[in-house]
Amino acid sequence: MRMRKKKWADPWIAEHGDYIYEDPSAFKGKWRDLLNCEILHVEIGTGKGDYLNHMAAMYPNEGWVGIEKDRSAAAVAARKALEDENCDLHNKRMIVNRAEMMEEWFEENEIDIIHLNFSDPWPKKGTHKRRLSSKTFLDMYRKLLKDDGKIRMKTDNKDLFEDSVCYFTANGWMFEEFSVDYRREPHEEDAITEYEQRFLDLNQPIYQLCAIRCKENGDMVE
Repeated sequence: MRMRKKKWADPWIAEHGDYIYEDPSAFKGKWRDLLNCEILHVEIGTGKGDYLNHMAAMYPNEGWVGIEKDRSAAAVAARKALEDENCDLHNKRMIVNRAEMMEEWFEENEIDIIHLNFSDPWPKKGTHKRRLSSKTFLDMYRKLLKDDGKIRMKTDNKDLFEDSVCYFTANGWMFEEFSVDYRREPHEEDAITEYEQRFLDLNQPIYQLCAIRCKENGDMVE
């Protein structure tokens, strides 16, 4: 469900350009210096920011960048972080723009882990190419991830998950983790957001995978 447009979002984003960026190309190749980290995470489709905020707090020595194209959702996420007096901003930032532009913002081999959490399933066949796990995006991720880089994906949508497994397999990615009921066992290392909890309360399974970047010929990166 898309968030209703918030009139305050655009001026708020403009006023907080030191945390939420519309064009972060100046930081290309410099994200580790900016966030003072060795490991760089990027979440695509940050939504209201709960996962980004929780994970950045859980892993304060790692860097976190959230990308959200919906300006209202991005503004809500950023405001949550900036208005929380207990929230440490040293290791995270946000980008409000389309993920298709990532190659303008990140250097090749710069990212350690990409997170795809409950992405839009784009269920109609004609829209499958817009999926964040489709071939076009996987080709882009391959360039931006380090040699041992990973994609971590979670979804409640069975069709999206099954199709995504095919996308990853066809494009030479290797699976490190794979679950059709991820939360049947506790995963304290991975934050549960309010959004995900809704599905758990309905006893809906969470589908999850972790795919490793491989060479273009399909061999695993050493």
